[in-house]
Amino acid sequence: MLLFCPSCSNMLTITTLKHHELAPSDLQHAGKNRFECRTCPYQMILDRRYYERKNMETKAADDVLGGADSWKNVDKTEAKCPREGCECRMAYFRQVQIRSADEPSTSFYKCVECATEWREN
Repeated sequence: MLLFCPSCSNMLTITTLKHHELAPSDLQHAGKNRFECRTCPYQMILDRRYYERKNMETKAADDVLGGADSWKNVDKTEAKCPREGCECRMAYFRQVQIRSADEPSTSFYKCVECATEWREN
């Protein structure tokens, strides 16, 4: 929990109250923590537990390479399917630059008949 000073808007820090800092009437607060401003005399004694709970929603992970729509409107080329038993020699392909610019593009293939996907660097 992050709090700011109501008088000067600086961030408050947590410090412990010392015996020599207290007036004789406030000795019951000795050893307790407080929020203290470093630039002005503002302080707030923490006489109970303070906590803040936030439930964060998890974000749905996006498919980095485009998901199901990534194979729409792609070209075909002659490539042998790597799956055993499939004799298809045609595959859809697309090229994506997934490494630095001085490296070649990565080619992704998808068999026309059995929909097996593979890639070549």
